[in-house]
Amino acid sequence: MKRKEKFKIGLLCGGPSLERGISLNSARSVMDHLSAEKIEIHPFYFDAQKNAYKISKAQLYSNTPSDFDFKLKHTATPLRERRLIEFLRSVDIVFPVIHGKFGEDGKIQRFLEKHNIPFVGSSFESCKNAFDKFKANSFITSKGFFTLPSAVLKIYAKDHRETIERFFKENKIKRAVVKPAAGGSSIGVFSVSTSKEALEKANLLFSKRMDTRVVLEEFAEGIEFTVIIMENFFGIPVALPPTEIETDYTKHQIFDFRKKYLPTRQVTWHCPPRFDKEVIEKIQAQAEQLFAFFKMNDFGRFDGWVLPDGNIWFCDFNPVSGMEQNSFLFQQASRIGMTHNDILSHIVKRASIRNNIFFPNNVNKKNGKRKKIKVLMGGDNSERQVSLMSGTNVWLKLRHSKKYQPEPYLLRGGKSVWRLPYHLCLNHTVEEIEENCKSYQKAKEKLLEFEERARLRLRLPEKKEDEEFFDPQKMNLEEFTEGSRFVFIALHGGPGEDGTLQKTLRKKRINFNGPDEKVSALCMDKHKTSLFIEKLKIKGVKSIPGKAANTKKVLRLKNSDVKNFWRKTKKELGADTLIVKPRADGCTTGIVHLYSLKDFRKYLELLKEKVPFVSKATFRGQLDIIEMPTETPLELLFEKFIETDVLRVKKNKLKYRYRTGWIEITAGVLQENKKIKAFNPSITISEGEVLTVEEKFQGGTGVNITPPPEDIVKKSILASVKRRIEKLAKEIGIQGYSRIDAFLNIKSGEMKIIEINTLPGLTPSTVLYQQALAENPPIFPNELLEKLIENKGF
Repeated sequence: MKRKEKFKIGLLCGGPSLERGISLNSARSVMDHLSAEKIEIHPFYFDAQKNAYKISKAQLYSNTPSDFDFKLKHTATPLRERRLIEFLRSVDIVFPVIHGKFGEDGKIQRFLEKHNIPFVGSSFESCKNAFDKFKANSFITSKGFFTLPSAVLKIYAKDHRETIERFFKENKIKRAVVKPAAGGSSIGVFSVSTSKEALEKANLLFSKRMDTRVVLEEFAEGIEFTVIIMENFFGIPVALPPTEIETDYTKHQIFDFRKKYLPTRQVTWHCPPRFDKEVIEKIQAQAEQLFAFFKMNDFGRFDGWVLPDGNIWFCDFNPVSGMEQNSFLFQQASRIGMTHNDILSHIVKRASIRNNIFFPNNVNKKNGKRKKIKVLMGGDNSERQVSLMSGTNVWLKLRHSKKYQPEPYLLRGGKSVWRLPYHLCLNHTVEEIEENCKSYQKAKEKLLEFEERARLRLRLPEKKEDEEFFDPQKMNLEEFTEGSRFVFIALHGGPGEDGTLQKTLRKKRINFNGPDEKVSALCMDKHKTSLFIEKLKIKGVKSIPGKAANTKKVLRLKNSDVKNFWRKTKKELGADTLIVKPRADGCTTGIVHLYSLKDFRKYLELLKEKVPFVSKATFRGQLDIIEMPTETPLELLFEKFIETDVLRVKKNKLKYRYRTGWIEITAGVLQENKKIKAFNPSITISEGEVLTVEEKFQGGTGVNITPPPEDIVKKSILASVKRRIEKLAKEIGIQGYSRIDAFLNIKSGEMKIIEINTLPGLTPSTVLYQQALAENPPIFPNELLEKLIENKGF
């Protein structure tokens, strides 16, 4: 095996499936955690038409492929097949992280095999047989494994109704699942109760061309799980401790795209699972056997069910497991003492050994004198899960810093703090982490045998790294601050962003990121911020007309008074429809576009009921759920709804339709050498009426166009916008960094400020990273995070 100065990896992402956004997230994780002094990663992207491009590393930090699809011909290098082959042959190994069709069905693997290009993962034949749900179910039945009844419909066949009715009758089906035969495990999956419903959903899938074959399966009554399987360096499959998925299936819910990829209390992950030891061993043994039967390579993820009668059914076989920062791959690997770098290095090293390629020892040398910083995340308000995403991402990125040594901490109950070991940071929600901390000793004892066995079979060192993997430690806020020199506040909303924590830290002379308590308190109160902006009288900068109202008084209004309040508020604000939001809460919490009095009454009822979230389609134009405040807000803020121009990205083209001349933008500001600099703003595009928490913070959803195209916003207007944002930030008193959201008139350059976020989200694909990368020279995420600390004098 020949040794090289640099080991080169060709990273393939994107693809034609609806999971291409998740593919971008996976590629980002590989870039973040596998890059090293001896490893060079070259990203390649396939658009929805499977056209190949060599893209920049910066483009991996986009929120979705739609952020750059329409400008690929200008910002990336288009590659015809011959040139693509040349590039892929120039690297040592190719790592495909394309999910769904083209990436997991064997097509990209067949292309690589045809041209003798070594790659990570399973072969064409293995992927083809494992990924097709009907074929896979038939295959494992033939091998003697338990399966539930299934049937397949073909798009042009005339027997759909007959096949479905026969399937329901013969198997006495009361509930079934309808899904694409060769789709991802989350998209286009429906739960149905009747043959009529099944036919409707099958026709829907066919009409949208999600697949040419649709599978019918009996709905599994039991407990869902997922398990990662890795090969050791001898090619022997080793199953990791599985994850149990606890969710409510009673109303035809499924473990869908949102539950899989966004922290939510609608689902709970248990790793280790609550199953008996014998059940866990059975899951692992069968998973390893199936991995071998499918002749898979390197790694994979299998989903299945433990049924009430004790049978185990494996229903989905994923040759390329998702690799988001807290995905099942990293979560289960961390439970046996492996970091993100460890697991990715192991996978690539195994693939390299299989292809007789030398893989270097992947360890980045770090300065032993790194400064310790405490990353504080969590909290108790409605944005606690976004805080967890931000805090985890900050901690993971700064682990690669040569200047700073981050330590993760979880805030709960206002003053209760947990110091977290590596593996507990990767739990799905704040509540999961807290529960895992409280029950740690019991889970540790249960997991120990499985952990030791997996480490032994994977030939890992006998002992885990003590600095990363330790028992969680509980303390109060006072103890947390003792000895602290810098606290990176990754909290959003509530006491973490309203100045309360900032005041505590300032009094103790502890450095922290972001503005001080005075500015934080002002910007958290949206109404006060609006009034302050109006007093500044900055040319071209205004606030949105708004009205604050005491929530308790509004909720006590009688029927006729509610009607009068609605009419009066619309008249005062000169509005046809209204936006309602808590006066002082996070930037996505409880925000609804109210079209009518009926909508207003509905919103008040939901507040009275103290619902944790509003189900999608409750209000007109509401495409996803809306997180609600954890406590009834003291005041509500009503604002005039600003209608914007229509922007959509379709078929690699940006479609723009002028309507009012207003567009929604967001711009980060960064303080360096006591000077405020505005980044190029981004146009934010929402699918519904208002931006959802997913569109703002979750990779694979939402569209941000950075910078705005010149044919929409002229250079002169863009320059004036940046100057006005800088002036506003200076007058407000911003220190460190912040993000300003506004409506922009593309003709006059006038701005109407929506809000100022003093601790904007720092999730893996946050718009702040995209804007920093659009600078000249580009500021990469790790560098930006270091700047946020350095600029506060630490």
